[in-house]
Amino acid sequence: MSAVQTQIQTARASYAGLMARPQTEAADLMWQMGVRMAFAKDEEIYGQDEDADLIYRVISGAVRTSRLLSDGRRQIGDFYDADDLFGIEAGPTHRYAAEAVGDCVILVLKASALRAAAGEEAFQNLLWAATNRELERTQEHLLLLGRKTACERVASFLMGLADRRPAGTVNLPMGRQDMADYLGLTIETVSRMLTQLQGALVVEFTGAREFRIANRCALARMAT
Repeated sequence: MSAVQTQIQTARASYAGLMARPQTEAADLMWQMGVRMAFAKDEEIYGQDEDADLIYRVISGAVRTSRLLSDGRRQIGDFYDADDLFGIEAGPTHRYAAEAVGDCVILVLKASALRAAAGEEAFQNLLWAATNRELERTQEHLLLLGRKTACERVASFLMGLADRRPAGTVNLPMGRQDMADYLGLTIETVSRMLTQLQGALVVEFTGAREFRIANRCALARMAT
């Protein structure tokens, strides 16, 4: 590596550190100031088209965001796990509703209160990091819905869960209908693809809501 390349990498690392410091301070303040709220399975955390004046962080459990279409069909936007921020919008209202997938605890704080306590720079850095993660996940979701086959969609979904939860056995907090609505498939297709993956010894379900990857290379090939 040349001296110039080393200098560039050092500068990038230094800039990232400067950006992360106020962001971390804002996150710490949220933990200190936020109110912990418990939600039961399928309970609404906020509604579609409600004012987006609060910031949410998952402490335990899982959350899904969803939007109902005019004909009653449901599209799930994403799932959020422990330590994920959600509910951040570009506009003044929530485009999607948020519900608890199972029993969960959520940290809730008014955005204006965090801005006042952390300062504008720290607050904006926290929002920027959360929005950047949201954009990356949205782009992956669009690719999944637009170009992948049913088997590739299910494989991608399971691989994503396994990457977020590096333990050997992966908990599957959502049911088959949630998976179907996220993947743009029917529940019958999702069940059939899961059966095929298990029959091919790619994944092994140890229960209705638990699985482990038996052949990571094969699952990765299917996902990509």
